[in-house]
Amino acid sequence: MTADPWEPEDLLGHVCRVCEKHGLTYLVVGSTATIAYGEPRFTNDIDIVVELSESQIDSFCTSFPAPEFYLSKPAVLQAVQRRAQFNVIHPASGLKIDFIVLSDSEFDQSRRHRRRALSVLPEQQAWFASPEDVILKKMVYFKKGSSDKHLRDIAGVLRIQKHKLDREYVDKWAAKLNVQHIWMQIVAAELDSGDEP
Repeated sequence: MTADPWEPEDLLGHVCRVCEKHGLTYLVVGSTATIAYGEPRFTNDIDIVVELSESQIDSFCTSFPAPEFYLSKPAVLQAVQRRAQFNVIHPASGLKIDFIVLSDSEFDQSRRHRRRALSVLPEQQAWFASPEDVILKKMVYFKKGSSDKHLRDIAGVLRIQKHKLDREYVDKWAAKLNVQHIWMQIVAAELDSGDEP
């Protein structure tokens, strides 16, 4: 266990070890994933999609003991039943983990199968959503809230990943997720900036 104060990578490492110890399928998503694939920026939050059943809740919660962590077991149960979200707070550092329970949707299952292991932690790999799925989810969030932060994150991933991206996959899912118009604007902005898609 890392001594306080914890940094985001310490907490990410702990979460990944917890998930692997309990045999849980997980994907790092959100800002942490866009930083891994794109350009550095500060974030205090870690977003994890996790496949968690009711029978695994007790053992999962014991890995985040009080007072080192704050975790509500009823909130975890409710999130698992509703395929929703719960959080774990590390009060000493002010860091927070948002856990999103994996759903049975076609897109979530696609993200699950396309996850990839990245060596972003010292002597430890972590499972991340693919860069294509990170971009798609960022477009969904942008559509819901219109925060330019999501577009900046997408632009950073596109700049760094460039020709490594499976753009046909993004095209297909952008249409399915009803964010095709946003994707077309992003591609047009790439062309205007002189970056080849």
